[in-house]
Order: sequence, then structure tokens, then C-alpha cells
Amino acid sequence: MVAPTAKEKKMGALSRRAALALGLGTAAALAADPARATPGEADEAIGKFTGGKAAEPGPITIDLPEIAENGTAVPLTVTVESPMTASDRITDVLVVADGNPNPRVATFRFTPMSGRAEVATRIRLNATENVIVVARTGDGRFFTARKEVKVTIGGCGG
Repeated sequence: MVAPTAKEKKMGALSRRAALALGLGTAAALAADPARATPGEADEAIGKFTGGKAAEPGPITIDLPEIAENGTAVPLTVTVESPMTASDRITDVLVVADGNPNPRVATFRFTPMSGRAEVATRIRLNATENVIVVARTGDGRFFTARKEVKVTIGGCGG
């Protein structure tokens, strides 16, 4: 083995053994973090939000493009029809993307002062997948809707 030069010492040159260990560690980290969630993980996120209660189809409008050229910043608007009074309103909205590494995308809270249960944002999508929206009412009911988005280039590192 040749001794490292002064320049190599200064630059912190890696030995073969250190480079191999670094490569194996990186591969192990990538293998441990899957690129897509399983359908069960998306269902689990929804189950935590609803407390295990079933969500029924409801007055939710999801505005998403059918095809997203790039999954990095996909425009999303969610509107839930509700009077938004103290006794009859939407309190929370959950957005889940069933193909993202972390399926829970966002949660939004509303009060009667919100005026409308509506939100517009941009979300990151990993691949062609379903975006699922679940809304909670003030009296504990849950509504849901879903829409599939075809993603050409994934935004979660894909």
C-alpha cells in the first residue's frame, strides 16, 4: 500500500475500506426507506384520522390535473360544501397520497370564521397514484373522495 501524500491527507482521502463502508451504508439506508407507501399505510393514516370510523362519500370536490408532468409541485384545491356554522361545519380535512413514501400529505383545520371549507396548495406526488381526501364534520361524521393523478416524473425522488 502506498502512503497518502500530504495533499491527500489534507483533502481527507478515503481508504478503500471506508469507501466500501460508506457505499454499503448508503445502500442499506435506501433499502430501508421504500419509495412508495403500501396501501395499508395510507389506510392506517386515514384510520388514525377517523378513529376507525367509516367515511362515506360526501360533498367533497378535488381539483387536480389528470396528468401531472412533474410530481414536484402539483396544484390541488379541495372544497367541501358546508354551511360552516357553529353547529354544522367541517372541522378538519386530511389529504393522503397512497403512493408517496409518507402517505399523509396535509391536514387542514377550519372554524366557523373560515367562511368556507376550501384550501388551495401544491403537493408532491411520487408516481401515478390516488389522492384521497377525508373531511371531518363537527358532529363526528366523515366524508371522503378520491382522484387518480397520472404523474410523468415523480416528485419524491423518483
